[in-house]
Amino acid sequence: MRFLHAADIHLDSPLRGLSAYPDAPAAQLRGATRAAFRQLIGTAIDERVDFVVIAGDLYDGDWPDFNTGLFFCAEMGRLQRAGIAAYVLYGNHDAESHMTRALRLPDNVFRFSAQACQTHVIEPLKVALHGRSFKVRDTTENLVRGYAEPLRGYFNIGVLHTALQGGYGEHAAYAPCTLEELHAKGYDYWALGHVHEYRLWQGPSTVCFPGNLQGRSIRETGPRGAVLVTVDDVGHPPRVERLVGDVLRWEHLAVDVSACTTLEAVGLATGRQLAGLLQADAQVPRALRVTLQGTSPLHGELFQREAELRAHVLAEMAALGPERLWLEKVRLATRPLQGSDAGPADGAGRTLGTDALAELATLLAEARQDEALLAELRNDIGQMLAKAPPELLAELPALRQAHAGELGPVFDAVVPSLLARLAREG
Repeated sequence: MRFLHAADIHLDSPLRGLSAYPDAPAAQLRGATRAAFRQLIGTAIDERVDFVVIAGDLYDGDWPDFNTGLFFCAEMGRLQRAGIAAYVLYGNHDAESHMTRALRLPDNVFRFSAQACQTHVIEPLKVALHGRSFKVRDTTENLVRGYAEPLRGYFNIGVLHTALQGGYGEHAAYAPCTLEELHAKGYDYWALGHVHEYRLWQGPSTVCFPGNLQGRSIRETGPRGAVLVTVDDVGHPPRVERLVGDVLRWEHLAVDVSACTTLEAVGLATGRQLAGLLQADAQVPRALRVTLQGTSPLHGELFQREAELRAHVLAEMAALGPERLWLEKVRLATRPLQGSDAGPADGAGRTLGTDALAELATLLAEARQDEALLAELRNDIGQMLAKAPPELLAELPALRQAHAGELGPVFDAVVPSLLARLAREG
């Protein structure tokens, strides 16, 4: 017996953070979650699985119109024509209280009740599926305690949308429980959802988060998909095979630009690494955050010429295939050259020759030790960052450190850029 376990589909959820620029495939980006789900259903049919389990967050909240539900009905119709059943549990994003729209689903779709644990039995396969959907979005009770006892002589599957206590993902603590509680329940397999990273535990029970089907932002990097579970005999651990099914993959690309002395050289170095990334798996388009790092004589100039720098990166992507590489962001994480022998330098690494700039560089270096100034900066920056969204602090390490009172990274970022700009403007 084989079944496919997926979770966190988030149908029609927008992909967030991709830069808008000419030739960016907007329509393809908008349809990524649908394309990934359509591909998943195709895999279930091709593999001739016995049934499909969806462990929560099929939707991404209430539908703006009925098109999302119509699409799901159509895909379930494909399964029905292939003789495959689907067992669907609702999670926090599609809780009863959160969804106001509904359509009649094909007869091959079985939903888990939100009132109490419900057991669906597949008698010919000797399979029992136990699960309870979310009634309200903020479900913080331990649902496992109300799950039914395993049926003797059956392969028992627990379907659960949970944060799973123990730091297995940065997700809201809905339906918390422990790994030990899951093992103690006596089920053969736990089909979990909610945590978007793939996780697998073997033990008295096999416990699995398949991860989300399609990454939706730079916070969800790397391959995404579902799992194929094969059961050879009741009482024996199942075999779990990860199925990669994303249609767009988010990646971080770190480029060392220590040896680069011009923006053109930075572009070439980035292009070489982009080409290497595509060689690993050219079939899956990438949405990339490019981070430039290293100790560079261009440190200040990179900050001052960010728009031009971004254009160089986009040019390299266009040459390799704009349909395969899309830009999320160019992030600067370089460091200035250190050492008194280098002297104050402009963005191109040239030593600043004027007395005024040299004196300014000295004053800025001394400012790092001025406790009165640092206290004033901490107060001003603290007030500003108190109003900043958490996402901003998460994206920018220098701001996180400044928020904690560490101003060194701020000086490292600002001083070379300031000196470079003043040197160019005379």
